[in-house]
Amino acid sequence: MNQLHFGDNIDVLRNTKLIKDESVDLIYLDPPFNSKANYSVIFGDKSGEFSEAQAEAFKDTWSWGPAAAQAYDDIMKMHTDLSALMEAFKKWMGTSGMFAYLVMMTVRLVELHRVLKDTGSIYLHCDPTASHHLKICSAPTAS
Repeated sequence: MNQLHFGDNIDVLRNTKLIKDESVDLIYLDPPFNSKANYSVIFGDKSGEFSEAQAEAFKDTWSWGPAAAQAYDDIMKMHTDLSALMEAFKKWMGTSGMFAYLVMMTVRLVELHRVLKDTGSIYLHCDPTASHHLKICSAPTAS
């Protein structure tokens, strides 16, 4: 395959012409951690000294919004055990930042399992405050 795709991985993963079912041997995922922090790129000057110049790289703060609501709807349309689990999580967590993070990660993990070979492995690097939830959400879906 030897391809690099830039952008939101959900768009690439859902394009079955780009990545076929059960075609990937190894997935390493290092997503945002839901650290509730903003990360910046700090520029240096020619001497290597740090400069006051900064650019925001990304925000690792999650909140409920249209994208999270769409991800939740996508999970509910699956009508699987995972749908029931996420419905229970929503009743328990409400539309909190952690729940927004979980639904955004879950739709991606479902697609990652779809493209993973039976003999493949997923390595998920994640924050300990969300790892226990993500382990449950990353299990292959049942009908």
